[in-house]
Amino acid sequence: MLALLGGVVLCVVSILVAITLGPANISLVNVRDVVLNHLGVTDVPVKVSKNAIVWEERLPRALVAAASGVGLGICGVIMQSLLRNPLADPFVLGVSSGASTGAVVVGVLGVGGAALGLSGGAFIGALVAFALVLFLARMSGSGNDRVILAGVATTQLFSALTSFVIFAFADSDETRGVMFWLLGSFEGVRWNDVVLCVTVAGIGAVVCCYYAYVLDAFAFGNSVASSLGFDVKTVRLALLVGTALITATLVSVAGAIGFVGLILPHAARLLVGPNDSRLVPTTAIIGAIFMVWVDAVSRVAFAPTPLPVGVGTALVGVPAFIAIMARKRGIR
Repeated sequence: MLALLGGVVLCVVSILVAITLGPANISLVNVRDVVLNHLGVTDVPVKVSKNAIVWEERLPRALVAAASGVGLGICGVIMQSLLRNPLADPFVLGVSSGASTGAVVVGVLGVGGAALGLSGGAFIGALVAFALVLFLARMSGSGNDRVILAGVATTQLFSALTSFVIFAFADSDETRGVMFWLLGSFEGVRWNDVVLCVTVAGIGAVVCCYYAYVLDAFAFGNSVASSLGFDVKTVRLALLVGTALITATLVSVAGAIGFVGLILPHAARLLVGPNDSRLVPTTAIIGAIFMVWVDAVSRVAFAPTPLPVGVGTALVGVPAFIAIMARKRGIR
């Protein structure tokens, strides 16, 4: 409990420090004054420019990054536990590819237009992709490996559809804009995005912590979970649908961000072991800290042009995943 509290404190400190990074001269004192002023605790004079940078730009961006790390991280824990596959993560289900296709259909073809927006199209595309995964898995028979295979097939299908729409209908400007979004970005997020992402990730984390003992039961197989009184099919479907909803929501706001749900559960297991009661909150905290710093470095390293955050997670995630796998092999 003390370690988790320390992790939460470290996460808050990471957010505050990340806000100070950038071309504008923003100090921790400025951040404190702006936040407390908006919360109605103080009324300290702050420059209008600094107030706008902190409250309208960097704080929402850091909070959405943290929420994305929490949500994608716990989705990875759920999928790896339910499917008993260490390589499973939210993107294996094809949700990311479905969201990409939805966004491209809205952005390039204009389907739905202003009523849907890029985020709305991504959300619908993600849900359609997940529904297709469930349909293909059901058609091909039972088994966790069937879900994985259905996810791989769905990912390939929607990736091809995205490429086809861009190739056939997009001009150069549209192609550039869509491709940047597909690589993942927190550019332009606002407080309504913060409310959406924090609410979804927060509810997902609480529910996942509450049902962590169920995930522990699934680790020993469906028959063991069933013998303990769990409705295996209902619980597994509910958790997978919840995972898809969380991922679709986050992808619709921030674009496709890979490797978070894959590597963070493995990193957390190295710290606290495989018990889901400790693994879920640890993964959530590590995910928040990881995404805040990846976004901060991506934003600052190539200023004034930010590096897409999905590129940053891949550059960090691939070596980290290789190191984790090598260490596990060494332990064995």
